Amino acid sequence: MSDKRPVNLDLGTFNHPLVSVISICHRISGVVLFVGLVFLFNIFDSSLSSASEFASAQALLQDNFFAKFVTWGLLSSLGFHFSAGMKHLVMDFGHGEEIDSANRAAKFVIALTALLSVLAGVWVW
Repeated sequence: MSDKRPVNLDLGTFNHPLVSVISICHRISGVVLFVGLVFLFNIFDSSLSSASEFASAQALLQDNFFAKFVTWGLLSSLGFHFSAGMKHLVMDFGHGEEIDSANRAAKFVIALTALLSVLAGVWVW
């Protein structure tokens, strides 16, 4: 079979709906959280080995800007992943499947994530 249709592989030319962007970002935030566990487990492991290592881990998280930034990023990613996951669960039960309500839910996820990111930033710093 010969297919003569044009093929467009440039994903940047497509106009993706907000719902699909939220879904893709939900997957990306899951990967970020999975990779971020390496950072968290490493600090947790070192903090349990001795009292001096606990003090060192505590000082790292309190004084190092990069460690605070990574912690804030992981908390923000967790907030987004949780918010988008709840939206997906509600949609799995059959609510909000229409395009208008799905767009409203996606905007709500963005607003809730912004609020949770600000709260995480206040807590970390």
